[in-house]
Amino acid sequence: MHYSMLLARRVDERSWILNRQGKAPFVISCQGQEAAQVGAVYGMRPGYDYLYPYYRDLAMTLFLGQSPREQLLSVMGKREDPNSGGRQMPGHFSARELNIVTASAPVGVQYPQATGTALAFKVRGEDGVVLVCGGEASTSGGDWHEAMNFAGIHDLPVVFLVQNNAYAISVPEKAQVAGSIAGRAQGYGFPGVEVDGMDVLAVYEAARGRSSGRGGGGPTLIEAKTYRITAHSSDDDDRRYREREEIEAWRLKDPIPRFERYLEEIGVLDAEAREEVDARIRAEVAEASRSAEEAPPPEPEDALGPVYAGR
Repeated sequence: MHYSMLLARRVDERSWILNRQGKAPFVISCQGQEAAQVGAVYGMRPGYDYLYPYYRDLAMTLFLGQSPREQLLSVMGKREDPNSGGRQMPGHFSARELNIVTASAPVGVQYPQATGTALAFKVRGEDGVVLVCGGEASTSGGDWHEAMNFAGIHDLPVVFLVQNNAYAISVPEKAQVAGSIAGRAQGYGFPGVEVDGMDVLAVYEAARGRSSGRGGGGPTLIEAKTYRITAHSSDDDDRRYREREEIEAWRLKDPIPRFERYLEEIGVLDAEAREEVDARIRAEVAEASRSAEEAPPPEPEDALGPVYAGR
């Protein structure tokens, strides 16, 4: 868990550096949400269970098997980008062999698609589980409610993970969400739980204990209360809608140092081991960045390949 969270943070930080150097046109960050992502995905079986991520779910896709190089190829829009061959903006994760299903750009479209996959598992009598993710703003759209209703009616093996990071771009939660997101699950006939999204073990326990759709457990909604430390994206100026003091207060709850302190307290990690892991990850990300930068860009005709049939 610690390695996966820290790897996502370092890949994310490297993406911002590439953006500031003019090598990556756009970055949308997972910083602050690594615990919610790793905790939720930790029990999944890559290539069997299905993940429908949203655009911040870098830690999930890395955990399931995508490499730092593949992520940076996507950030820089290179020809080898496994998500889209450089045709789609970053954050549209895709890996057929890992059952990571890309989303369209409109917010929330992944929810009904995920319930369709969950229905397929049930019809086939298989024990697969679908994890579908989004931010709190996505729960204001019709797709989310329709998917929740469909999952409740058919008792589907799907986990709805809402990463409530307090802001829908510049709109604060109080102006976006009426009442409790977790509490809405009751209206659709299945459990909803609110959990500390800055605590990876708390999210893991919620996902493991309440979302075992295998064996007929049915759907579950998890609302992970978290916070995005960065701006909404590299094109956003968050100084216009939130105070620096607020961000610094949340930085004290940063899920990675918090988990490191816990691991030190129980004797699993010490300062030397922590530094060794971080050095190993930094070296891995540096090499991934070097290799991705040297990779060729797409050819103009590559844009036509998945659109028009060849003769």
